[in-house]
Amino acid sequence: MTGSLDGRTGLVTGAGQGIGRAIAVELARQGAAAVAVADRNEETLAETAELVRAAGARAEAIVCDLRVTDSIAAMVTRTAEHFDGLDILVNNAGVIETAFTTEPDRGVDSLPEAVWDAVYEVNLKAVWLTTKFAAPYLRRSPRGPAIVNTASVSGLTGFPNSPAYGVTKAGVIHLTKVTAVDLAPVRCNCFCPGVIDTPLARDFLAAAEDPDTLERHLTAPQLVERFGRPEEVARLACFLASDDAAFITGSSYVIDGGALAWLGVRD
Repeated sequence: MTGSLDGRTGLVTGAGQGIGRAIAVELARQGAAAVAVADRNEETLAETAELVRAAGARAEAIVCDLRVTDSIAAMVTRTAEHFDGLDILVNNAGVIETAFTTEPDRGVDSLPEAVWDAVYEVNLKAVWLTTKFAAPYLRRSPRGPAIVNTASVSGLTGFPNSPAYGVTKAGVIHLTKVTAVDLAPVRCNCFCPGVIDTPLARDFLAAAEDPDTLERHLTAPQLVERFGRPEEVARLACFLASDDAAFITGSSYVIDGGALAWLGVRD
């Protein structure tokens, strides 16, 4: 699944590692001229920028706090000014409750309000704000502008101890549809990963009382018997950003190894 991204400029949030890093590098591999990568971690962000350059594109590393509106606005402005425009926006950054609390009980009736707010600000509010600030540049793009949002299967079904994460990812799915309507002809789509081998997933496992049992539990519903790989997700994201998906907008795509295709659990 490849598409022509020749000459495009892009911005990828949450690009310091995992899926975001894989998307940034894949954009470069598929011909993007320049990719801005944004994250809070300056060290991992610099590593991603070097990988983007090695894949053939210019890179701009931008340290950004997605919980701060001015920081988001500056990130978008810097990208557009540095690359003389913006063609592709990938809202990938996301956090889970365990990033803000070590308490094992994180259910609807026990999650601290501050944790809920922090997850919401990064996972949903920042997606809206980044899109809002990027919209004027995307509207002016002559090269098939597109937005790709990272949602999650958690936004389609319930998982224990992650109410804020699931609700915000469901919000991303709906925000994708509304964005496609309001910003047309700028296209907007999202993808919903299942269990992908990322630092976020590993942190979630590490916070469990029995990580090995949780890992087996997470992959048991899948028809593909393993964690997904970031590069597999990246290829889907780049397809949605490309001209090969020119007739696709307002849609969400599940990439979960078949977990939601049935109601079964493997032995």
